[in-house]
Amino acid sequence: MQLEPYISDLLYRYECVTIPEFGSFLTRRVSATIHESTHTFYPPKKILSFNEQIQKNDGLLAHYIADVEKIPYEEATKKVQKRVKYLKSFLIEGETVDFHNIGSLSLNQEGKILFEPSYHLNYLTDAFGLSQFVSEDVKRETYKETVEEIEKVVPIAVTPERRKSRPYLKYAAVAIIALTIGGLGASKFYVDNINEHNQLAQEQANEQLENKIQEATFVIDNPLPAVTLNITKQSGNYHIIAGAFRIEENSDKKVSQLREQGFKARKIGVNKYGLHEVVYASYEDRLEALDALRTIKRTHNSDAWLLVKELD
Repeated sequence: MQLEPYISDLLYRYECVTIPEFGSFLTRRVSATIHESTHTFYPPKKILSFNEQIQKNDGLLAHYIADVEKIPYEEATKKVQKRVKYLKSFLIEGETVDFHNIGSLSLNQEGKILFEPSYHLNYLTDAFGLSQFVSEDVKRETYKETVEEIEKVVPIAVTPERRKSRPYLKYAAVAIIALTIGGLGASKFYVDNINEHNQLAQEQANEQLENKIQEATFVIDNPLPAVTLNITKQSGNYHIIAGAFRIEENSDKKVSQLREQGFKARKIGVNKYGLHEVVYASYEDRLEALDALRTIKRTHNSDAWLLVKELD
């Protein structure tokens, strides 16, 4: 029996998943990071590690297997024990044990287990749908050179050297100071008028936009015939997530695709990151939802996961 699918499901919700008499997979949350040289932004995530000292059976893994496969707890425990013997024999023979989407285990020369985590899956549900991206470097030196070229054409400093070679600059400097003092009040008055003008223009633009929206008329040359649909309202707090999308139009397309494939897909709203979440279906019974999730992960989407949330 493969333990990876069950361990993977549990890592989304728990910080420690123990394989009795073998060791534990641990998760630690890290914040979003920026690579200084490549300017790559990485979303927040869970970092995986393995501790072979934590081997005491807490019942979490066996209970989950029993719920999903609908078998007694004792039978699930025996299956786990059988798999552990198989894993240990592989490690002793010098083989590397791969846990899909989790990482690989091997023995070093001292007989200690070495763990190499996999980075293909982010177990932090809050970051679901977020991916890394690269931001272009800001060309500050280019702007600096442009400013220097402008200063060569239009000098703004009255230096002592220029006053000696050009005596009229002394009087120009006095005029600049006088104009500056006298112009402070006028400048403030001018800025106030500009701000007031901008505010009024913005209000007028908003009012015109609202009027156009209210007066807009949509004409359909070939209207479709009326269709009566019998829609069964879905309920329940267990939702199988198919994806989360920044653009709502993409979420609508995903819902249409899934419905064409026979799923009761729908949107359940926007999460705190502003992403539109799409679900395969929602369930009131937890075991029914887990059974459906298991089938979807095996036959349709290995990245699907279960969200437990009470909708408004």
